[in-house]
Amino acid sequence: MANTARGSKKAIAQQVAGKPILLSGGNPQIAKADGDAPVQAYISAMPGWKSDVGRRLDALIVHTVPDVRKAVKWNSPLYGIEGQGWFLGFHCLTKYIKVAFFRGMSLDPLPPGTSKNAETRYLDIYENDGIDEEQLAAWVRQAADLPGWVP
Repeated sequence: MANTARGSKKAIAQQVAGKPILLSGGNPQIAKADGDAPVQAYISAMPGWKSDVGRRLDALIVHTVPDVRKAVKWNSPLYGIEGQGWFLGFHCLTKYIKVAFFRGMSLDPLPPGTSKNAETRYLDIYENDGIDEEQLAAWVRQAADLPGWVP
């Protein structure tokens, strides 16, 4: 069956079943909303191994920045500080999860992935990657202390 303006047969079945639609690369389509609930819905809908990594990322961020603010916008969980903007977000791609530090050029050491945006740096996490949680927590701590991204 060809895709229609309303979506593929699989997408329609997911909508009827109440499951989020997975967009390109397996990224869950979650409605924009503030708070922990939409972030948890996004993480639960992440396909395969990515859901476990999403839970680890979320737990590490909350442990490192207990007063973190959460939201889902543009089909990505965002983390920020009230009144300062967003400091981090992540997104599912086909083979990895892309963690974006919106003021990543100010982190020490720099996260490895570069961006078209002069300030942003990325950490790409693949299925069999070990996560250096100590380094990740250090980046999260530093990022939370910086003025965040305000769309």
